[in-house]
Amino acid sequence: MGHMIESVLQRRGIECAACSEDITATPRELARECVCIDFTTPDAFHANYRFLAENFKATVVGTTGWNDIQEEVKAYFEKCGATMIYASNFSIGVNILFKTAEYLSRLASGVGDYKTAIEEIHHIHKLDAPSGTAISLGKIVDEAGGYITPITSQRIGEVPGIHTLTLTGGCDKITLSHEAFSREGLAQGAVEAALMTERVSGVHEFKDLII
Repeated sequence: MGHMIESVLQRRGIECAACSEDITATPRELARECVCIDFTTPDAFHANYRFLAENFKATVVGTTGWNDIQEEVKAYFEKCGATMIYASNFSIGVNILFKTAEYLSRLASGVGDYKTAIEEIHHIHKLDAPSGTAISLGKIVDEAGGYITPITSQRIGEVPGIHTLTLTGGCDKITLSHEAFSREGLAQGAVEAALMTERVSGVHEFKDLII
């Protein structure tokens, strides 16, 4: 992801001040002038989020697997007066999927007896299962339709990401699916989020800013 983000920045004529596996090694005077785009690991984010909130001008968080401390993280950024934009998936297409799933679930819950299910498939290197995207999708569907949605996860080869929501009734089935061709869409969305930090403040989920 780091290389993809660098490539997107370069194409758009935006300077990449540094790229580091150890974000806490960033000089504080540099951090104050920069937006950090964090695509690390759940463990790394758990360890580093306080440094991000305390030092960077703003932070874009694409790391997943930190739902257990989400409220704590949001509260800390707010306490520090720091801007954070986060997402379980920065793909524009996935965020359209989220909004469509919300609308579909609300409609289906009012007119039929549908059961919901989510399947997600990712590459074998992905550390969290189910994916943060699938968890977010499930939460959206459940809140919109009053469902309890099971999630099935598979890790296959180098699959960038496929998320499929099905609503199955007694007479028919509705399927809503998003397939990423590469992870570049995540990089493009993350760069868009970084640019957004110039005009928004506070803590925001990406989907609430683009739709």
